[in-house]
Formats: sequence, C-alpha cells, structure tokens
Amino acid sequence: MKILVTGGAGFIASHIVDKFIEEGHEVVILDDLSTGFEKNINSKAKFVKLNIRDDKVSNLFEDEKFDVVNHHAAQMDVRRSVADPAFDANTNILGTINLLQNSVKHGVNKFMFASTGGAVYGEQECFPADENHPTNPVSPYGISKLSVEKYLYFYFNEHKLNYTILRYANIYGPRQNPFGEAGVVAIFSAKLLNGDQPIINGTGEQTRDYVFVKDVVKANLLTLSDDESDIYNVGTGIETNVNELYNMLNDIAGNGQEEKHGPAAAGEQMRSIITSEKLFEKFNWKPSTKLIDGLEETVEFFKKNI
Repeated sequence: MKILVTGGAGFIASHIVDKFIEEGHEVVILDDLSTGFEKNINSKAKFVKLNIRDDKVSNLFEDEKFDVVNHHAAQMDVRRSVADPAFDANTNILGTINLLQNSVKHGVNKFMFASTGGAVYGEQECFPADENHPTNPVSPYGISKLSVEKYLYFYFNEHKLNYTILRYANIYGPRQNPFGEAGVVAIFSAKLLNGDQPIINGTGEQTRDYVFVKDVVKANLLTLSDDESDIYNVGTGIETNVNELYNMLNDIAGNGQEEKHGPAAAGEQMRSIITSEKLFEKFNWKPSTKLIDGLEETVEFFKKNI
C-alpha cells in the first residue's frame, strides 16, 4: 500500500514509518519539522516538508494517490492548548479537516487517527476506562482530539471513508523530544543524565498509563488492514504515578537527584488509565514491554543522543 504518514519526522510516527517500510509498504512523510527532526526520517520514505493546513496538501494527494492516511501530526502540548486554544484548534481540527477533505477528493481508502486515551475521557468516572467511557475532556487539546473523532464519524457516514481511531495512553520511548513541554519520561531522562534538577508538577500523585512506543507501532500495524471503522484504546491498564516514575528513572540514570516539586500544571488530569481489551479481543494485541524495561531502553537511547 501507499501510505501517507503525517508527523513522520516526530517521535511516535517515525517508528511507525520504519515498521511500515519494513513490511514492504510505500511511505510518504508529511511534516513541517516544527517539532519533528530530520534525523528521524527514514531514508527509504519520500519526505515532503509541508504543514497539514497548507493548500499545497491537495497537490500532494493528487500526485501520490494514497491508499491510507496515518495521521499523527498535531499540537500535542496540553498546557499550550490551555494557554492558546485557537492555535490548538487551528492545527488539530482545521489541519485534520484539510487532510480529510483531500482524502475524500482523491480516493483514500482508510484514515488512521492518533487520538488520546487520557485527554478525551477527562477526569475518569471508572478505572480503567474502556472505549465506552463518557468523553468529558478538561483541556482544549482533549476537545480538539474528540472533535476530530466526531468528524471522522461524519466523513464515514457521508463519504464512506473508513477510519481507525487509536486512543493512546502516555507513550514513551526512544526519539521522544526531551526538550519539549510534553513527554515526562523524555524530559526527566534528559535532565537526570545532564545533572539538572527535574521538577515534578504538583504533588506527583497524578497517575498515567505508560506505553512503550514499540507496542504502539504494533497496534498501528495490526489495525492497518482493519476494514471496520472503529475506536480502540492503546494502553497497558497499569497505573503509575509521577513520583514512582521519577524514582525509577532516577535509579536507572544513577545520579541520585533529589525529588523536587513545583506548581500543578493547568488542565492536567489527576488519574488516567485505560483498558485495551477491545484491541486484544479483535487483534490479540497486548503490550509486551514492561515499564522498567522500556525505561531502561529509553534512558540508554538518551545517553547516546543528548
């Protein structure tokens, strides 16, 4: 298949590109490099430097005749979405609509969307959350992701565009940007390795479901040929608080930094954990990487790359 991967120079999508190419697919990467890096780009993929909101996206679709769009390009910083909701919506909603319009116009068969299994649910009513949990996002980022999910349902009903929505838990692993505002594993790893003091937001009792990036790649590969439009959580079902995560990384990095706390972050959920039983039942997907093993591999990567 010929697959367009948006955000393919970024953390998660670059790993997906590698796997798609390994499996024999033809891949085109669309990325404006605002948060992605050229060093992440697979040399066997065609790379187009372009923003997903650009009118020239139509020319790309017309020229390439994609079978599948795998959409990961996004404004992904919850705190930035709180500070600038318009920017978040412009990128995550309007940018995606541009891709969807061109997908319909140019005969794309399937649209895969990287959503969020934490932010769309908001403060959870039950733990872990499945795909039927109420969606009450508490940040503009979560709202924009949920809005795109609704647009996908519209494009399926109106234009018969098949879709797969993958609601990710907190993804971590090699290539995550350690100098951004999102991605606590990467940020803590870089600071600990550099001898800097990481700051834990608030009490550190807020919990997340941490999934290793290679397990996420597997979920994308398994659902690539899914001919049913559906939503799947991608998580471990294991809850870890930030203090626990920090201490694990501190031990792995071996620098013995003390634990320090700062103000709580605006728009941040206190607890987030999801179940992936639906993905397991249909595709036999389950995370194969234990948190400690994934953290060790991630820290080892940053030792060589920061």
